[in-house]
Amino acid sequence: MILLWIAAIGASVLLYAANLFLGDLNQDEGWYLYAARLVSEGKLPYIDFANTQGPLMPIVYAVAHPLVNALGLAGGRLFTALQGFAAAAAVAWLAFRLTKPGQRHNAALTAFSLVALNVYQSYFCTIVKTYALTGLLMTLGFVALSFMKARRQILPAFLSGVLMGMAAAVRTSAGAAIPVVLTVLTFQAVKNKKEAQANAFSVTSVICFGIGAAVSLTVLFAPFLVKAREALWFGLVEYHTGRDVGGLIKQCVFKAGFISRSVYAYFVAVALGIVVATIRITRSSVFREDDQTVETINRRGITAALWWSALVVTIVHLAAPFPYDDYQTIVFPLYVAAISVAAVKYLNLASCGPVAAIVVLCLISSFSSPMNQAWFIGERDRIWWPLKEETPLRKLQKTAGLLSDITKPGDLLLTQDLYLAVETGLTLPAGLELGPFSYFPEWSREKAEKCHVLNRDMMLDLLNASSAPVAAFSGYGLAIRSPAITELSKPEQAELMSTLTKRYMLFREIESFGQANTLLRIYLLKR
Repeated sequence: MILLWIAAIGASVLLYAANLFLGDLNQDEGWYLYAARLVSEGKLPYIDFANTQGPLMPIVYAVAHPLVNALGLAGGRLFTALQGFAAAAAVAWLAFRLTKPGQRHNAALTAFSLVALNVYQSYFCTIVKTYALTGLLMTLGFVALSFMKARRQILPAFLSGVLMGMAAAVRTSAGAAIPVVLTVLTFQAVKNKKEAQANAFSVTSVICFGIGAAVSLTVLFAPFLVKAREALWFGLVEYHTGRDVGGLIKQCVFKAGFISRSVYAYFVAVALGIVVATIRITRSSVFREDDQTVETINRRGITAALWWSALVVTIVHLAAPFPYDDYQTIVFPLYVAAISVAAVKYLNLASCGPVAAIVVLCLISSFSSPMNQAWFIGERDRIWWPLKEETPLRKLQKTAGLLSDITKPGDLLLTQDLYLAVETGLTLPAGLELGPFSYFPEWSREKAEKCHVLNRDMMLDLLNASSAPVAAFSGYGLAIRSPAITELSKPEQAELMSTLTKRYMLFREIESFGQANTLLRIYLLKR
């Protein structure tokens, strides 16, 4: 067992390191880290700049700003990877807590391997997004619940509510788990009262969990609700619901794609779930649980809350206008904890052999993932697969070095590729904090100013009057209309570029830059 743990932990560290240094860039990384820099400088989301998730992400990452200041984007990825690894450890802890003695170590190793040895999960918990922190907080919330006992409910339930509220303050969709847990706790409390059972589920646990969540959400959201209500509503609701994906057929295709890609990304865990469900349905009498001890009842109740939370949050993600499969990164740990608990029961994982087989399957899956190829191979050229000349992170660093050579500290950088601002330490013009999604051409000036974005006139004014000595735009720049997230028409793009080039001259072009490997054009202000 110790050797299996060493293999699993060693392989997971290698995956996190590979994704840190070799993983493709993502536009979100730039705006999350830039938002954290603004918070470290005393500014606040919604009040001083636009933010499309809860306020806790930039606040937490502001703590790591010295690391980002020293290492650039790599520092932000390192901070995120540590959270991702901590989340995998928390899943193992949770599975350990929810399993009977004698099976706990196997459940923990199974859970850790399914999460930490999944290349997809590792990548999205290494690049700077909300997923690692949200998954960590949600999982720890359930760990806290697992410490409830008949005479010790107040603190664990309260702490669980606080952690769940914090998760919702990082990524809004995580908030869907709060009413689910409240419902499960209430159901169990009512059931136990009818059966006169003394265990962890009671009215006290329900109230304490609810108070914890309410306190957490109030502390984190109330100041912004008072001072920047419209910007908060925009960031948490309007931005996410305003996307235009077309008619019903397109929406069905996108949602089917979400399900298909999620199964593909998490195939080992999904296959394990299918096997467990099949055994549970076909041989239920063999595994009927006669144990009615307080500990067993507690474990069942929390496991039920895990299953329902994973399901409901998944439905919320599926309901999005354009559901991205990487949204599932935050609920995958919950599913894994629940399926690991079920697996040790239905697959006889009390012995080392079956667990070793699962660890090996996870290792094989991580080795065979097509994401590994993306670390080294560029875009396909007909029948050839050319090797990347340098990693995306290294290209970003070299480009940032070029920009630093032609600017001085404190200069403005006119760009919608925010990881350039992060890597160089340069400052963005106000209104561009959402990067390529900062342009809302149809909005009124009043609304755009309140939400800290740019409408058409404000963008033209910026391009006509910016004092930034350098401008840099990739294929994402001056090309996207928000909140619909559709491509600007060719005349609209031409108008913006024509306005830019009246005052800026082309200095350098860098091919295959950043997310999606688009062409980056660097411009210098004409003197």
